[in-house]
Order: sequence, then C-alpha cells, then structure tokens
Amino acid sequence: MVKAGLTKYSNLRKVYLQMTNRRFAAAVAAISLVLTGVVATTTVHAAGPQVGVVLPDSASSPRWVTDDQPLLAKAFKAAGVTYDIKNAGGSIPTFTTDAQALLTEGVKVLVLVNLDSPSAAAVEAAAKKQGVATIDYDRLTLGGSANYYVSFDNVGVGKLQGAGIVACLKAHKVAHPRVVYLNGSPTDNNATLFKQGYASVVGPYLKATGGTLVSDKSVAGWDNTLAGTIFEQQLTTAGNKLDAVVSANEGLGLAAVAVLKKNNLNGKTCVSGQDASAAGLAAILTGDLSNTVYKPIAQEANAAAALAIALVKGQKPTTATGVVMDGARHVASVLLTPTTITKSNVEVTVTDKFRTAAEICAIAGAAACAANGVK
Repeated sequence: MVKAGLTKYSNLRKVYLQMTNRRFAAAVAAISLVLTGVVATTTVHAAGPQVGVVLPDSASSPRWVTDDQPLLAKAFKAAGVTYDIKNAGGSIPTFTTDAQALLTEGVKVLVLVNLDSPSAAAVEAAAKKQGVATIDYDRLTLGGSANYYVSFDNVGVGKLQGAGIVACLKAHKVAHPRVVYLNGSPTDNNATLFKQGYASVVGPYLKATGGTLVSDKSVAGWDNTLAGTIFEQQLTTAGNKLDAVVSANEGLGLAAVAVLKKNNLNGKTCVSGQDASAAGLAAILTGDLSNTVYKPIAQEANAAAALAIALVKGQKPTTATGVVMDGARHVASVLLTPTTITKSNVEVTVTDKFRTAAEICAIAGAAACAANGVK
C-alpha cells in the first residue's frame, strides 16, 4: 500500500509541475489526499517520538549535518522531549517516506525543511488531518498548512549579499561592472527571496554605473557540481571578463571560485556567499570570497525547538511574533537577523562559538588567520 501510494504521489507531482500557478491549490490538495491515504493504512504507535524532524540533505550545505541536527537534538534532549531526526538526502521520495514514517511513529509535532513546496504541502495536509502540528524550518512551504515558520529574514539575507558585492566592486574601483547571478534552486522559496534581496541592491547599482548583468542562472537542487558547470558557461559568455559573481550560498560561490582559480581570476572577482561554513570563512580570509552572510544557526534551531517543545507540552507558543504569507495564508513566524561577514569580522563567528579558529585556519592557513586576527 505504501509503495503504491508513493507512486501515485510521484505521478501527481509531475502533473503539478505542468500546471499554472492558478491551479496550485488544487494540485496540492490532490497530492495531500494521496499521502493522507497512505498514512491512514498504517498503524500509529503510541510510544513513538514526540517530535519528528526531516532535514533536506547534506550536499547543498554542510550545516544540516554539522549544525542543525546536533543543535536540535541538544535542545530536545535538554527539555526531556523524545525525538527522531531524519535526513532526506536530497530526494523528494525519501522526504515523503521519512515524513510518513514519523507520522506513523505517532509524533505530536513535525518539523520540516522542504525540498520543494508541493511535496511538503502534501505532508503538512496529512499531518493536519492526523492532528499533528507542523513547523516550516528555514524554508517556507508555499501553499502549505504549517502552524509556524522559523527562519531568517531571507530578503534581508539577499540584501546583505548584494551590499557586500557592491562594496567589493567599489573597493576594486570598477567603473562599469560586469556581473552574473548564480541563484539557488528554483524549487526553493528561499532562493527566490535571496534573489529578490540582492537584485534590489545590485540591479540599481548596475544601472547607475552603466554596468551589465551578463548572465542570470539558477542551480537546480543547489547542486554544487552543476553550479560549477553553469558558472563555466557564464564565464565563457562573459569572455572571461567578469567583475562579480552574486552567488546565493557558499556552496555555489566556492564552485565558482574553483572555476575562477583555473582561469587565474580568483581574488580578482568579487564573489558572495552565505552560511559561514568553515570552508566559506576560510575563503573570505584568503580573498577568494569577498563576502558572506552569517546566520546564527543555534538561534534558529533553538527557536524551532522551543516552538516544538511548547506544542508537545500543550502550551501556546509566545515567540512567533512575526507574520509571513505562504501564498494564501498568514503564518505565525520567528524571523531572525543575519550578519554580513568580510575579512574584518570573521572572528565574530569564533567569538559566538559558531566556528572554531582551528577548523577555519586548517583550511585558510595560519598566515591568513594571523593577518586577520582569527585566533
């Protein structure tokens, strides 16, 4: 029954992708009915975990494994709440199966980082029918039914990325900059918000300076290998004359840096990032990345855990004071503030105990760390 239900869901999702936005709600409803039917055929165990979490992958960013998973586990354990944290490995069928398994285990709260909105909306519809509260974590599910949303101000993240690129171009004294956008996955609403943010800063600057947006490409699934291929094409289109790469996160940015290195252009081209990974921060110190965005993931994980813990204990959460639209509904939200990182303040991530000097300097080298006060 489960395999048949998932096959039906997969077929419905393909139909959805061919539909117009006007039919979005109808498509999600159809998918939800199939998944709900799958859940209904299984037995819910009374003694299962109280909170279930499905993280998206381990490839798009190391954060999901190195940061979010242990931080969430620590918060739940401290509160005496039982939990089960799964990782979908970048697979939508696995995401659906993992979520269904957690519902079968009898969780009271389901925390989701979606891979796309349709599959997550279907899971949320099934959870709602079963009386399970859902929290969108980091990524908002468009057309979903989540009770809460926890993330950073993602348009604000994009604006910081764009401002960092503009500052770098000014520092390089580029009169008429030639720029490319290397955007995140088109199925991730966050990627849309990041681009909205950086385009609102970089676009007007290009217009004011007579600059050129040479290429504007998105990277399916935040696939870093694919990003390298796409950027090689962008660099070729630019005739190897490029002043900045506005990349949506460090994985994409570092993929671009690898291509720039092959062409002896690294350090000469402004490249943005996001996530403040050890590799990303090291690249800031060596000058391969010009700027990144630090999102204190501990704050995000603790905020999501606090909501889930309150719901498990039958309490009304009081921290979700913000509101965002998921396309049709207002969703109560916790929206956190990000921080720009350049060479001048990499040490902030060490002071906050988000990263250690040892892990950054093992990549950047002792000289780069010493020159920028990272110790």
